[in-house]
Amino acid sequence: MASTTFSGPVTSTNGFVGNLTGNVTGNVTGNVAGSGSITHATTSAINATATATAAEVATGYITSTSAAATAITLPTGTLLGAALGAVKGTIFDLYIDNTGGANTVTIVVAVNGILSSGAADTPGSFGDLTVASGVTGLARFTIMFSSATAYVFTRTA
Repeated sequence: MASTTFSGPVTSTNGFVGNLTGNVTGNVTGNVAGSGSITHATTSAINATATATAAEVATGYITSTSAAATAITLPTGTLLGAALGAVKGTIFDLYIDNTGGANTVTIVVAVNGILSSGAADTPGSFGDLTVASGVTGLARFTIMFSSATAYVFTRTA
């Protein structure tokens, strides 16, 4: 199949088929077909208690291999929103991988970040901010922006 390059908006009445490369901006509706997997090209390692930078969180995948209990404080809503180019309605998933760690990782929400009502109402699941070590040490958190500088935080897996 031939490749075509466009310099303006593109619309199709029958949908698009193929692979997308580059950046996608604007609203995306419809179905996304493919393998169903996400591969993070870049990850960040935080192996001691620290405040994560917006760039580290923006990778979407943070690992920890610490033998000591570790607390990772998220960046402020202003810093994280700027790094992600967030606007009201932006949704971002953050994965924490503590499978190589020997102690728990605890996520701390920073200024302009609040726990969702689901997290506050059900702290043992949606509000569980600790990630165990070892084979069960994986967690997914969803960050939903209510503005370019404020987010709501929930554990989703």
